[in-house]
Amino acid sequence: MADTTLGVTSSARGSATPGRRRRRYSLLSTRDKLVLGAMVLVPTLIQLVLIWIPTVISVMLSFVRWNGLAFSDIRPGGLANYAYVFRDYPPFWPALQHNILWLVFLAVIATPLGLLLAILLDQNIRGTRIYQSIFFAPVMLSLVLIGVIWQLFYSQNNGLLNFLLGTSGTPKAVDWFGDPHVNIWAALIAATWRHAGYVMILYLAGLKGVDPSLREAASLDGANAVQTFFRVVFPVMRPINIVIVVITIIESLRAFDIVYIINRGTNGLELISALVIQNLVGEGQVIGVGSALATILLVVSLVPIIIYLSRTFKKEA
Repeated sequence: MADTTLGVTSSARGSATPGRRRRRYSLLSTRDKLVLGAMVLVPTLIQLVLIWIPTVISVMLSFVRWNGLAFSDIRPGGLANYAYVFRDYPPFWPALQHNILWLVFLAVIATPLGLLLAILLDQNIRGTRIYQSIFFAPVMLSLVLIGVIWQLFYSQNNGLLNFLLGTSGTPKAVDWFGDPHVNIWAALIAATWRHAGYVMILYLAGLKGVDPSLREAASLDGANAVQTFFRVVFPVMRPINIVIVVITIIESLRAFDIVYIINRGTNGLELISALVIQNLVGEGQVIGVGSALATILLVVSLVPIIIYLSRTFKKEA
């Protein structure tokens, strides 16, 4: 009798399970699945067409000789373009040095300045919203427009800086963008004006997201404001720190607009990105050399980012 009861019970359970499975409904309708698929597929295709395919083509073109006119003129070049860039192309090494200087300046000057502004504006002082708008305004401007604005500021004859120094209209007036000994520093200050505002907004968002109880606990333990920030608040903002490091590296290596509007990236303002454009656009096209420079820029930008992210995620693991 007991065996019969167990058999009936088990059979009942077995028959109930398929019933439950049949009664399950998908949380997404067919229309939802189509919309979700489109939301994933369209950005992927855009990124593929605008970024990855041109990148692969650029890398391939770096190994050929081509004047950019007829496809029939393409000839294999091997590593000749890279050898030319490293050994026989005079602007390359100054451009690489300027890119490294740009990265160091943004990392050491512009980023800490943006962090300092974020800390000050996080204190809920009067007019915080106004100050945020003022400091963030340059971020909404293109680097071309920023270059034009700073040209007016640095102008040798009518610039505001020479006017404040009392040298405007005199032989002592400094040509801030024309002098190859100082124009890189003038351009870096102009770039800092924009980058600091960007960093400020990111860090300000990070500071607003920090749990207030962490600061209260640190205060109860006797930590002062500086100790609380560097030992409690700053480590909590690790995701923001990662984003800012990546953005700083990218901004320093793709800095092109501002130097191109100043003097087309020549006479002391050579950057790898400017050299790429000079070789790919214009009458004297050297597609292979320009593509080799673009590939070098890609590698130089990816290597530090990959190293930093791999070490960061390894620590978290």
